[in-house]
Amino acid sequence: MTMQFMRKTILPCAIICAFLTGGSGLSRAAGSEFSGLPPAAAAHWTADNGNGTYSNPLFYEEFEDPDILRVGDDYYLAGTTMHMNPAVQIMHSKDLVNWELAGYCTNRLDLGPAFRLEGGNIYGQGIWAPCLRYYRGTFYILCNVNGAGLMVYRSKSINGPWEWNQLPGRHDMSVLFDDDGKIYLISGAGSPYPIEELAPDLKSFVPGVRHQLVGKMGEGHHLYKINGKYVDVSAIPGGPVDQMVAIADSIDGPWKVERMVQGESLGVTAAAPQRAQPDDRGLWLHQGGIVDTPSGEWWSVIMADHGSAGRMVSLVPITWDNGFPLIGLPGNLRKAPNTWLKPNTGRMQNPKPAFVHDDNFDHGMLNPHWQWNHAPDDSKWSLTEKPGVLRLHALPATNFWTARNSLCQRPPGPESIMTVELDTTGLTPGDTAGLALLSTPYAGIAVVKTAEGTELQRFQGVGGGRRGGAVTPTNPPALGPANPPSHLWLRVACNFDTDEAVFSWSADGNAFTPLGKPFTMIFQLTTFQGVRPALFNYNSSGQLGGYADFDNYVVVEPRARGIERAIPVGKIITLTSGADGSSVSADTRNHLLVNLAADSTSAGSPQTRFQVVDLGLGRVALKAANGRFVSADQEKAVLKDLAGQAPGEAESFQWVNLLRGDTLLMSLVNHCYLASQPNAPGALTITATGPRPARKGGECFRWKTVE
Repeated sequence: MTMQFMRKTILPCAIICAFLTGGSGLSRAAGSEFSGLPPAAAAHWTADNGNGTYSNPLFYEEFEDPDILRVGDDYYLAGTTMHMNPAVQIMHSKDLVNWELAGYCTNRLDLGPAFRLEGGNIYGQGIWAPCLRYYRGTFYILCNVNGAGLMVYRSKSINGPWEWNQLPGRHDMSVLFDDDGKIYLISGAGSPYPIEELAPDLKSFVPGVRHQLVGKMGEGHHLYKINGKYVDVSAIPGGPVDQMVAIADSIDGPWKVERMVQGESLGVTAAAPQRAQPDDRGLWLHQGGIVDTPSGEWWSVIMADHGSAGRMVSLVPITWDNGFPLIGLPGNLRKAPNTWLKPNTGRMQNPKPAFVHDDNFDHGMLNPHWQWNHAPDDSKWSLTEKPGVLRLHALPATNFWTARNSLCQRPPGPESIMTVELDTTGLTPGDTAGLALLSTPYAGIAVVKTAEGTELQRFQGVGGGRRGGAVTPTNPPALGPANPPSHLWLRVACNFDTDEAVFSWSADGNAFTPLGKPFTMIFQLTTFQGVRPALFNYNSSGQLGGYADFDNYVVVEPRARGIERAIPVGKIITLTSGADGSSVSADTRNHLLVNLAADSTSAGSPQTRFQVVDLGLGRVALKAANGRFVSADQEKAVLKDLAGQAPGEAESFQWVNLLRGDTLLMSLVNHCYLASQPNAPGALTITATGPRPARKGGECFRWKTVE
């Protein structure tokens, strides 16, 4: 069967709500606060806040090694897919905030048996770090396949079809089509970085021609020519690492190197958020491309690790400073806002989720967000043998790690609940079919067919070592009831704040029973990806097996749009520090904003109450009980009498929600944040450059309305 994919329509809200209340144990999103948003944007993660601002991450699910391109008023984004098929994901947008899938470079990345899980694997290898370019009417995507070579894809349309040729491999390369027709390719992970020339048809390297960039950079190159200057952006390898930028007047240098991002975590912790300690260094923004808008703005789509959910991208503004493109805003360079104004692209799009993962398999084509773990055997899966279901025929495998034709998706964060119907009447002895999380360790819930009957199991195991090692024995499974119903529902609920997943099952699709202990999810370098929910069926007897029918795969995102994304405009609120519980208060004698110890007798006084005045575009002013406004005065937060005038820039704060109840207030004067000194009551400042990863530095606040 040829691999076909469809654009999936959204399931009705009634179905989504039924799954939210079906025994998941997770809180339901408060959709009523976002009645002005389309239903899909309230049910699925959407970066667009619907008020002229957006919030990061751009996608609350993994999107790796982004490279971005503008052609006219269209924006395109390409990302790594490694061992997954289809390969090399391509997105399209008009406003840099709302995206949709444009397609993939190839439906099938198959360069030998290991690419098909036959006698080996390419976990953690496959196709990496795409470079997306457009030149003289043709789109080009170049990306390296570890151990195989550099793939050069080309198409007249971003939607394909794509032709390709192969070159010798180059690590994390980038290509520049220069003004004089020369084509440069930079690659490597250590100085000096070779800069080679490609032939005009991109089918060979120009022999004997070589330039180089000398300087302390990184890997994951993005090479540009901007206003006559050569610019290379690259990332220092690792998790808590920065991104560098180099500029030169000539491709031969000399190159000047500057730090482009510095210690920016956007409040993302290295440990699971609920286990983070105050000294957590976090996971920093690094590795991403840059792009301009017709209005002259510059932006970056840049990656950061997000624990077991994988690596995600954020949209951040760029400020040119002394000839260098630096991430950040004037007054707070090399740092990035979590919430900011949408780019001025000249085009407006309504809030729309980039990824809706549901699939009822009714349309004869798969939801295009599915990807196969390695290249599939297309003769062993079908949407037509029994219309309306996905039928997976069992191929021989030792365990889930080696099972072919496992169909995967990325799980949305910060929480997601994946549920699927399963019909096991077609299983034969040796078959194991169900729902799992692909990673190492991996875990799943499955129906196992034996000669004596069927058994429900929650299994767990460990895959091979980094990029192809041996598979270690699996742990003893947790057993469910013997001979469960042949028609049942399987579910996994993932909480990426705790890095825990709970597997459960149901006989009627309503009441779910957990099976086994919660599974601890991790990010690791074997698959080099976050966990992947997967539908699978394999036979452990070494023979071809029977078949399993999957139906109604539904993904619920309980916190895609919760109350914490709302701004309490017009409300009277109190603010307390997330670091020490101290209360923000108006010092009416000295006209200062101060914090009071949590046990202060004045903590509940009228001086701790502030009205949130809506200034539009997600910006607010805070009005104290005595009528004065919180205002930025140098590095201090003072209380100012506006004498009836409207709040100005000094009184304007961008309301920034970080999820998990944390809020920041960014001054429009210096783009820094209101902050208290933890465990030291006194005057508040406007000097914090961003949230600490564990959010215990005094810059994060909790708010509640006053009854």
